[in-house]
Amino acid sequence: MTMKTFQVSGHNRNKVWVLTAVTVALALLIPAGVQAHVSIWPRESAAGATERYTVRVPTEGKVTTIGADLEVPEGVVIEVLSAPAGWKYEVKRKDDRIVAVSWQMDVKPGEFVEFGFVARNPRDKNELVWTLRQRFADGTVTDWTNGPAGIRPTAVTKLAPLRTAR
Repeated sequence: MTMKTFQVSGHNRNKVWVLTAVTVALALLIPAGVQAHVSIWPRESAAGATERYTVRVPTEGKVTTIGADLEVPEGVVIEVLSAPAGWKYEVKRKDDRIVAVSWQMDVKPGEFVEFGFVARNPRDKNELVWTLRQRFADGTVTDWTNGPAGIRPTAVTKLAPLRTAR
């Protein structure tokens, strides 16, 4: 095997150094900006459709997550909840409709869990804003619905109009 050696001139050496520095900086900054907080999927559905939703709860810091809370947007009708072994949940109802779900579990740092449910979307809305909160072992609670720039996209499901058959 033959190795080739490249010689870099002084001017090009500066360009290589700057390019390397920018690449390293981006590699360090991008993961911090795209950390996955408590989120709900899918981000798009159809008005009036029955959809399987997933709430993802990661523990990114050093304190164990002990629970997650979801407030259900007006008009959404939860039909069934998944009940994985070892997890507990409580539902809050208004009349017969589930308006909130609280899951209890231990999610250690560096781990995540997902909770699922099937719900029917309202026909008269173009987006759903879900209130998502994460509870930690040290007693703190983080609301992942609103961020510094307004409602976080990880708490919104856009609804396309339901197509009707002709």
